[in-house]
Amino acid sequence: MKNNDAKVLASQNKKSDTVEFQIRIPRRGDIDWMTSSFEGMGWSKPEGHFDRYIEDQSAGLVNVFCAETREGMYVGHLKLVWNPNYSYFREHDIPEIQDLNVLPQFRRMKAGTMLVEQAERTVIAKRPKVGIGFGLYSDYGPAQRMYIRLGYVPDGQGVSYRNSKVAPGENVSVDDDLTLFLVKDLRK
Repeated sequence: MKNNDAKVLASQNKKSDTVEFQIRIPRRGDIDWMTSSFEGMGWSKPEGHFDRYIEDQSAGLVNVFCAETREGMYVGHLKLVWNPNYSYFREHDIPEIQDLNVLPQFRRMKAGTMLVEQAERTVIAKRPKVGIGFGLYSDYGPAQRMYIRLGYVPDGQGVSYRNSKVAPGENVSVDDDLTLFLVKDLRK
């Protein structure tokens, strides 16, 4: 395993075999693997989604990490954005963890935690803080709990809609764009 890779053994349940995950940086040759893994579950990403990730990574704009099993099965991924669109993070030079996805059959096995921790190790070499946002409806419940457990706290800016603060009395949709952003001080 390379220096930036991470490994963990995770139990699927108390009576089953363990599953070994590793975190690595995806390459251009992994685009079809990542895309087909999503499509195989009935999920999809927009056309060229992972192509843009690899291009942006090559340009130094983002870091992308993927988790896989020892057998090479795709488990999940996240993107670390060095200059995010959310104005508070951009103004305070806080990189943002985005698009954390773990396939359902691998959830609650620490793969998401491993991905976040790999992003944190990458950030600490350059910056003291990292940020993350999540939606406010129940589909985001497991992520909300995980981020709090990992030490992330609200950034104090209130909720945002499409990366802009929601003003008191303003009406917005409760969808993926209604977000609460959190930060973590990596020096603590």
